[in-house]
Amino acid sequence: MFRKMMNCKICQAALPDLLLGPAAPGNEAARAHLATCTACAGELASLEATMSLLDGWQAPEVSPYFDQKLAVRFREEQASPAPGWFESIRTRLLLNTGRQFRPALAGAMALLLIAGGGTVGMTTFQHPAQPAQVSAAVTDLQLLDKNEQALQQVDQLLQDAAPASSDSGAALPQS
Repeated sequence: MFRKMMNCKICQAALPDLLLGPAAPGNEAARAHLATCTACAGELASLEATMSLLDGWQAPEVSPYFDQKLAVRFREEQASPAPGWFESIRTRLLLNTGRQFRPALAGAMALLLIAGGGTVGMTTFQHPAQPAQVSAAVTDLQLLDKNEQALQQVDQLLQDAAPASSDSGAALPQS
């Protein structure tokens, strides 16, 4: 199977030579392969049909003013001001495949990820220069709230202990 694929690949590379010349010295192996492989023979027939269609095609006539129009465009382009730095970079990025920029772009993205990953989880904690001043009214209300909770807990304990003490007959001391 692998040998047949290798022969097909070699034959595919030799097809343009078979189209141009009837019997070249290096094409005997390709012609022998075409006799056994229908896929490669079909490819050759398709290429021959395309070439016969191109033989009958007539190119349109060039406009009589083509040279003059082209010269005017050249002069306009030469007279235009040179693009700025940003515009030239933009043009290169838009009209380029980007192969030479890929390593630089990959490095920049890696730096961004490292910098971004290092800042995740960091919070801005500001230490106050002085503790916040709390008014006396707020302090008193907080103290009363704490005392109220304590008094409620004591009352709850007393209510829970009262039925047990009444059964034993012992009196609770009054405060």
